[in-house]
Amino acid sequence: MSSFENLRIVDNFYQTSLFFPMPTVVISTLCEDGTTNLGPYSLIQPYYVAGKEYYAMLLNCRNSSNTAQNILRTGKCAINFIDDNPKNFKEAVKLSWPGDKPSEKMPKCNFRLEKSLIQEENPDDIRPMVMTDAIEVIECTWMRELDGADKDQPGQLEGYEGPYHDFNGITSKFGAHFILRIDKILMKKKYSDAIINGVRAKDFPPLPVDYGYRDSKNFWFHRKRHMRAELLQMRQASLQSVRYAADRIDDKIKFTDDALKLMLNVPRVFLPAALKGCVDWARENNVELITEEHMKIINDKRAQEKKKK
Repeated sequence: MSSFENLRIVDNFYQTSLFFPMPTVVISTLCEDGTTNLGPYSLIQPYYVAGKEYYAMLLNCRNSSNTAQNILRTGKCAINFIDDNPKNFKEAVKLSWPGDKPSEKMPKCNFRLEKSLIQEENPDDIRPMVMTDAIEVIECTWMRELDGADKDQPGQLEGYEGPYHDFNGITSKFGAHFILRIDKILMKKKYSDAIINGVRAKDFPPLPVDYGYRDSKNFWFHRKRHMRAELLQMRQASLQSVRYAADRIDDKIKFTDDALKLMLNVPRVFLPAALKGCVDWARENNVELITEEHMKIINDKRAQEKKKK
């Protein structure tokens, strides 16, 4: 006998049939008159995280929304992560009513805006403004060429007729998915310092967790509580097995034993890719024998940021 109840799967199942934790973000886009529109979203997640020539997020939204229509037209947006102060969540909810025009809601909006860092660096690259009080911001470009979505155009506010795309652009009569290339990640200094120098429990930002709109009445969220760290139990490979794999990556570039000892905790399924990454670095830096010191440089993904400090 199962210990679970079987819930019927219905539209918007993530909030009608589940307690599904989501982020709360406010997405800024460019309106036709050049002003910035803000719209709150939770169906946003990392999409391409490694192994591609770029990184990307995935946004799921109504295709008639101001956000979707603006992305279809300009291809640009910024994902702003607000903190868990109740006044900010209340402000985000105010911006969420379907059908409100930017000219109606934005004059009443209390979120402060500032110029995109990308546009500051390149004035010809016109971008929506970003939220001054956001903890972090991801500036993005829609990859409209994927899935043949480059023909999708704004303007159909009563729904789009098929055929529909599978994963990018207009994906149903009322739905859209946007694969958003990450162009720049902006973060307030307090939190960027934590990422660069090493994160402790107290360093995590107060980001809200959203549970969506329920009972045709309320949006629900909860605030950050105490962070808890759980140590990953490592499974070490033998030095001999790592050496065996390393010797087959390249016939010229080799590793010292001390260098390979730093790879003992790498899961076997990831080991070839990790070793290849080291060899690629060595080739770029004219290194033929990778030492422990070289490995520390390779493993420090934030080395360039630390040099700037």
